[in-house]
Amino acid sequence: MKIGIIGTGQVGQTLAVGFKTHGHQVSIGTRSPEKLADYSKGAGQGISVTSALEAVKGADVVVLAVKGAAALEAIAPLAASLKGKVVIDTTNPIAEAPPEQGVLRFFTDLNESLLEKLQAANPEVRFVKAFSCVGSALMVDPKLPGGKPSMFIAGNDAQAKATVSQLLEQFGWETEDMGAAAAARAIEPLCMLWCIPGFLKNDWMHAFKVLRP
Repeated sequence: MKIGIIGTGQVGQTLAVGFKTHGHQVSIGTRSPEKLADYSKGAGQGISVTSALEAVKGADVVVLAVKGAAALEAIAPLAASLKGKVVIDTTNPIAEAPPEQGVLRFFTDLNESLLEKLQAANPEVRFVKAFSCVGSALMVDPKLPGGKPSMFIAGNDAQAKATVSQLLEQFGWETEDMGAAAAARAIEPLCMLWCIPGFLKNDWMHAFKVLRP
């Protein structure tokens, strides 16, 4: 597939390399290509660095990997080019305030997720929440005892979720489809839970796993 990445932080860079490693054609969009000069010479070799608009125009799947507070603003100028496309939403609504006793603060409440805000503002985009409940170090080909970890996803479009599930399988994950976009109200706070051991014990190498009989 052709993959377009919106966002040049650690998550965007990690997923771009992951998609390239698994045989996809990847473009990463940025307003400051010079910031990715070292990346392009190293881990990002073979990944096209272009504008966000060019990255999404020809993409089969787009990855939104920006700060949650910037998500709506990042999508707005790309809306026309994103109509009908699958967009993997990796974002979390993390507030600027520092964690309290290891617990992140969100700028949303439990009755509306950031995914729902994005979907409401862009009804013709096929958003799927994924990669939001684990750190970037384990997003691609996680190697943990106990087998494949679980990735929780949500979205209103069944075919879009099927596409994302296939990509997650390539990346070494078991997919747990939680249903429509409203389910992101429960998925996004898993970021808070995932981060607590990191903030309190510097333990960042873990992931969630659903067990069944």
